This record gives sequence, C-alpha cells and structure tokens, in this order.
Amino acid sequence: MAKSALSRLLTAAAVSLPLLAAQAAPAAAAQAAPKAAASSATPALSSVLPAPVQVSPDAGATFRLGPLTVIRTQPGSPAARAVGEQLARDLRPATGYALPVLPVAPRRLPSISLLLGAGESRLGSEGYRLDVTRQAVTIRANNPAGLFAGAQTLRQLLPVEIDSPTVVRRSWTVSGGSILDYPRFAYRGAMLDEARHFHTPDEIKAYVDEISRFKVKHLHLHLSDDQGWRIQIDSWPKLTAVSGGAGTGVDGEGPGFLTKAQYKDIVAYAAKRYVTIVPEIDMPGHVNAAQVAYPELTCDGVAPPPRTDTEVGYSSLCIGSETTYRFVEDVIRELAAMTPGPYIHIGGDEAHATPEADYVAFQQRVLPLVAKYGKTAYGWNEITKAPASNKAVAQFWDTATTNPTVAAAVTRGTKVVMSPANKAYLDMKYDPSTPLGLDWAAYIEVADAYGWDPATRVTGVGENAILGVEAPLWSETLRSLDDIEFMAFPRLPAIAELGWSPASTHDWTSFSARLGAYGPRWTLQGVNFYPSPQINWG
Repeated sequence: MAKSALSRLLTAAAVSLPLLAAQAAPAAAAQAAPKAAASSATPALSSVLPAPVQVSPDAGATFRLGPLTVIRTQPGSPAARAVGEQLARDLRPATGYALPVLPVAPRRLPSISLLLGAGESRLGSEGYRLDVTRQAVTIRANNPAGLFAGAQTLRQLLPVEIDSPTVVRRSWTVSGGSILDYPRFAYRGAMLDEARHFHTPDEIKAYVDEISRFKVKHLHLHLSDDQGWRIQIDSWPKLTAVSGGAGTGVDGEGPGFLTKAQYKDIVAYAAKRYVTIVPEIDMPGHVNAAQVAYPELTCDGVAPPPRTDTEVGYSSLCIGSETTYRFVEDVIRELAAMTPGPYIHIGGDEAHATPEADYVAFQQRVLPLVAKYGKTAYGWNEITKAPASNKAVAQFWDTATTNPTVAAAVTRGTKVVMSPANKAYLDMKYDPSTPLGLDWAAYIEVADAYGWDPATRVTGVGENAILGVEAPLWSETLRSLDDIEFMAFPRLPAIAELGWSPASTHDWTSFSARLGAYGPRWTLQGVNFYPSPQINWG
C-alpha cells in the first residue's frame, strides 16, 4: 500500500472510531437485559484453561479495552486477518465496541495485535506468546493456528461477562504480564458418534465452537455402525438411502445423514477454528447397517435385519470376498477426496465375529489402502495385531494399564492416541444418578477424567510414542445438543488440559479452581453443563 493511502486509512480510522463505537454501543444496549450483568474481577493470567506453559504477571500493566480499541493483524496475511475478524465478532456483543480490524494500529490508540513471525522454534505451529501492557495486547506466533490459540486465551482473560450475547455496561480489563504457551501433544481430539444417533450439521458446528475454546484440534466423527450409516457415498448410494433413513439409530430415533456438501461445509467451518475433521468408517465389525443396505457384503448374500439395540460384536464383513475390498476401497477413496485432514479412521474395534486370522488379513490389506489415497490410517487399538499398523495411528480405548500387543506395535513405529474408556469416554455416567450415559467402563467424575497421565497410563507406551489424547462421546443415550453438552462439559476441558499443558502443571487444586471460575461463562453462553459437586462453581 502506498504511504499516502496508508496515511489516509489511519487518519480516517482515528476520526471514525469514536463515532463507530458510539453507534455500536446503543444498538447493542437495546438488546440487553433490563439489568446489566454483575461486574466480576479481571481474571489472573494463571486462570486459563488449559494451563499455559509459563505465566509472568505484571500487576502494573493492566490493559483497558475501550471504545477506541482496534484489532491489528499481520499485514498481507488473510489467515491472520480472519483470526482478527473472528475475535472482533466474539468481543463485540458484550462490549458494544466497533473493534475495527486494521493492518496497522493508529498511533496512540489501544490495540490488540495478532502478529506472525514470532521466531521461536519452541512455539512450533500452534504455540504463541501473549504480552499485555497498559497500551496493548500483543499475540505473536509462528503460524495462524498459534494466533487462534492465543485469541482463545485472551477471551478467557477478559471478565466472564465477555461471553454474554448482549452488551454489558462495564469496564473491560486484561491483567498485565506475559504468557508463553505451546502444546504438549500434537493431537488433541474429541469424538462425536453420528451413527447411534444422528446429530445435525448445526449441532456439530456448535460442538466445534465449544471444543475449540479449549484448544482441541481434532473432531473425530464416527459415521457408521450397526445402527446407521451417516455419510453419502456416491458409489454405494443405498448406504444412506436405506441405512441413513427413518427408523435408524438406537431405538429407531436417530435418522439422518450428511450429504457430501454438508460434510465439506462442516470441514470448512471447523478449519476456520483450526479444528481438523477426522472421519471414521468402522470395519470389519460394526457393519450391520452397511449389510442391510447391501447384502452382498455378507458371506451368504442375505441381508441381516436392521438393528436398533446397543449390542456389539455380532457383525462382520466377509473377509474372503473381493466385493468387500471393492466396497472398502470405494469408501476410503470418496472419504479421502472430501477430507483435507491427514487421517482416515477405519475403526477395527470389537470385531468379535471376525476370526483373528481373518481380522489380521483384513487389516494387512486395508491399512495400505488408506495410504494409497494419501492419508494416514487411524484405528482402534485392535489394529495393532496387524504388522501393517506400524505406519498407522492406534487409538487406545482399553481400560487396562497393560496391553502387550500395543506395546509391541509401538516398538515397530505405531503412534498412539490415548482414550482409555474408564478415563476419557464422555458417554460414561458421572455417578449412578446421572440421567444419561452408560456405565460399563466406569463412573467418571471430573477428578477421574483429570487424574491420569497419558505418558504413564500404559506400560511400554511412553511420551515419545504418544501422538495425543482424545475424548470420545458415544451417542446411545443422546438425542440433542443439550445432551452432548451435559456429557462433555465439564469433563472435556480436563482431557484438553492433559493434551495441551505440560505434565509439570498437572494439579487438581489449580485445575478445579480454574474450571469453577469458567462455569459462569458456560451459563452466559447457554451451555448445558453438568454442575459437578466436586467443583466450587464461581
């Protein structure tokens, strides 16, 4: 941009900002409740979920966000500008401020800057440094993903009323000092079961918004099972026409499926929030819905009856049939074509109806098919029975603390995502009185979800073998977004902290206090979280 043009831009911004803010505040105030939300204290830098790597407070450097504040983003970076625009949209409802997003901050105006080129290798692709002075908040990162992570931290550093959907008349301040932060593990995930009960695109997007606040990077969608098939596959159209329609799902109450257009839209929506979609087609077991639609996927060519119960382990693809592998390759090919992320999850759990030799033969043939289409194969920990899993990711869901097969696979190069069912499964009841969920693995209260270390959970599976953690949420008892939220929160932030924060910061007293202080934000957001009696909610 020419110097004269830039000068005119800055002058115009400086002149117009007071007017923009004056116009924005009354408009938002008109939507406010009759009584403004009560003022709350400015959060300390150490109050963040997940816990940062390093916090250095400076009590004399409090930043005040006001009607003249601008958001400055890295010049020439559309991705950085997109993070700035999203931050502005997040902050405008409660503040009523204009918060224009500019490539350069006008002199002497308070600013929030999102800048690339941090030049710190330890930050990696997702880390950031956040500095707060009296004049500015500055977030620096090596990549836009780090800017987004820093922006989520900044949202938590503003008083809880920032999450109000309407304007709150108050002073907005950020505690002074600096935060240095980067993730412990690259993979930090949540899983949502679409097969047992179909959740709509809007519900999936809402969940993306909610998990991204805690720096969760992956959303694993379980798209097929015995009770339903939930993703359009053009080469096998009856999968959704028959097994995605009315009467599918547990108790026949979960019909629906994602069209390719809807799936791609969800992928794009998630990407803007730095969440990667991981699609799963479970096989060779959990395939009853596919076989209802296509009887040729059975060994006798006879379609099984539809299933709407919650039993597992009774279905299997016909391992010796070439039709099976034509089906599998078509599904992998079409999924890979519409999934920009690196992983295709091929399930592999609870294949009790598949003889073990057949199971290994199936995985030896199917795991390389994922690589053929440019993706990394990902499956439940049973896939480690096959030597081909040495180039795959195994998701550990076992409740035991020893698994020699997984430990041996690790020595061959297999990476592991930790999801022990008795610690990380969000569909487990909190206690016997919980109205939703199951209890076959354990009752999991918040302290149980937080009280383990991924690097010491399984003998022979140490820190270097672990790609990350994931919190699965199965949908046998779920019907709505409220149900999803009730089972996920407040346990999901516990798993997120295990994945992001250094092991040295792991401390229940600190975590429970920070979680309790976060509760009012969920209330303002309308999130239906479980008010665990273990937590002193702020």
